[in-house]
Amino acid sequence: MKTFSPLRRHLLGGIGLIGSFLALKQAHAEHTDTHLEEDTAHKLVMNCNKADAEYLEHTLFSVGELIRRYGDDIHVIVECYGPGLHLLGRNPGRPVAEELQQRASSLSHYGVGFHACGNTLKGLNWREDDLLPFAKVVEAGIEDMMLLQEQGFAYAGW
Repeated sequence: MKTFSPLRRHLLGGIGLIGSFLALKQAHAEHTDTHLEEDTAHKLVMNCNKADAEYLEHTLFSVGELIRRYGDDIHVIVECYGPGLHLLGRNPGRPVAEELQQRASSLSHYGVGFHACGNTLKGLNWREDDLLPFAKVVEAGIEDMMLLQEQGFAYAGW
């Protein structure tokens, strides 16, 4: 029967710890957390100002494809204002499929920000608690897009 020396046992234990650390680091990189506080190579603010199903489908599909392609190396914000704000409504005043809201919620778990225009919110007589929990209210959607572009975000809209 072979026995290990204490030094060899410590070395093997250390290698095991390093392996475990690397595995945890890899798991963390698999979108277990968002990267919103980090600087990324790519930044995009996407316009969402319509509530029709085809428009919302295309917008969310495009965002999803960017996340699949760039992973943690992209920061996307979907700017919802006007009729597009209904995507973020708990009880939208326009017909918005629950599936689309679930897709938006899922994207938010991958670090996509969904900004809700405060001016539109007031115009609809909605309060912040009328929105889905992942929505972030900004004072004015158009202004927010401008400020994001000044911070290096590219702009895209359908």
